[in-house]
Amino acid sequence: MSSTTIEEPTRPSPEPEGIGLADAQGNYRGHTRSERNRVTLWSTIAFTVMFAVWLQFGILQEPIGKEFGLTTTQIAWLVALPSLNGSVWRLLTGILADRFGGRVVMVVLMVVTAIPTIGVVFLQGSNYDCIETLNAQGLSSADLSAAISAQCTGGSAGFGTLLLFAFLIGLAGNSFTIGTSWNSAWFPKNNQGLALGIFGAGNVGASVTKLIAPTLLAAIPGIGWLAGMGLDNWRLVPIIYAIVLILCAALVWFLTPSPDLKPGARTPVVEQLKPLRFVRVWRFSLYYVVVFGAYVALSGWMPKFYRTEYPELSLAVAGLLTALFIFPASLLRPLGGWLSDRYGARPILTMSFVLMIVTCFGMMFQMPAAPFTILLVLLGVGMGVGKAAVYKHIPEYFPKDVGSVGGLVGMIGGLGAVAFPPIFAYVDEWFDGIDLQAATFGTLLVVVVITTLWMEIVIMRQKRSGSDPYSLQREAAQAVR
Repeated sequence: MSSTTIEEPTRPSPEPEGIGLADAQGNYRGHTRSERNRVTLWSTIAFTVMFAVWLQFGILQEPIGKEFGLTTTQIAWLVALPSLNGSVWRLLTGILADRFGGRVVMVVLMVVTAIPTIGVVFLQGSNYDCIETLNAQGLSSADLSAAISAQCTGGSAGFGTLLLFAFLIGLAGNSFTIGTSWNSAWFPKNNQGLALGIFGAGNVGASVTKLIAPTLLAAIPGIGWLAGMGLDNWRLVPIIYAIVLILCAALVWFLTPSPDLKPGARTPVVEQLKPLRFVRVWRFSLYYVVVFGAYVALSGWMPKFYRTEYPELSLAVAGLLTALFIFPASLLRPLGGWLSDRYGARPILTMSFVLMIVTCFGMMFQMPAAPFTILLVLLGVGMGVGKAAVYKHIPEYFPKDVGSVGGLVGMIGGLGAVAFPPIFAYVDEWFDGIDLQAATFGTLLVVVVITTLWMEIVIMRQKRSGSDPYSLQREAAQAVR
């Protein structure tokens, strides 16, 4: 089979009936610009909340680890399992959103996620009573942390139940493909990149946890009435998240347009899965592993990394520095969508990969925290722009199957988030002479280089065969103008 056949369709797929451009009044498929904007606004807010819930264990791992007496390996599983469950159902939720509409699927998922989020607060580790006794002594945060480490040495009883709740909370991560399908259905082709970029900026929810949770953790021991309710220490964080989930679900239900658009309502599931046979879909998935999987992995990895490599930093400062990476990796996604609409997704993605290669190479070497964080922020810039560019490809090539294709791409990208941290650790363990920093960013560098080379090889082959899809898209756009 030739490379052209494997990579079919070489041209962007024909658009299904009704998909194209908005009219002069901004109406599209019988709906107003205001209705479309409400879909983007509330789907983005919902995704921000869900993303914060999904990655809460990145910060809570420290107090939970102390209460439950967890080892480093057990903590790694506590952080990894939500990422796993937030990825494996993305194909299914994308198909469901195409079939039943993003509005109802998003609301149902938020309500379901609130159940384990509130349930986890009722678990108690073997060190709970010891920590409560120390909390009552009015120690400073530093003295309290040292006392807990020295005096609270119970085993990891209840770890299995804790993992189960963490796994179920991970359902929140599947909200991404719901919103992708939902926004793609409501926006004309020439605005989809920007709409998907704005929605994808909900990744900033990771910063919500990194910035707010450490402050709450520091404040909670001093709130006496919480201890009487058993809500002290880390538990107030998931309680707040559960309440916000329910409130947000109600707002999404009542403030978004109804009836919803359901592009896959009449399409058999077998037909929705057919595009998955194309190599292009799996190549897009690898792109997303690089820009999203690595982003999620680093979002959970960096607080502990900072505390290990720069022990003079507090947990709050480590969370803040991690948030500096998360902000551009999330908030620049709309810019990436706009640039992809204007200049094409492929050149924007290429520039993102180049920036990631340069920054990852520099971050392999030991340096003070300040220049390291500057490089980390630049890495986030590449990821933020690149994430939008990857998803701009999907409605261009598979407009009738955004849910299934976007679901697979999101699922594989999310699984990358699960795989990266153990790979970082194993590389550090297996190869003598390199430290954790070189293992982390050297591994990421190799993956980005391989992905970039594959993309460029495919592009060169398409150009030689005269089937370069980017050139065909630009010609089509010029013809429309």
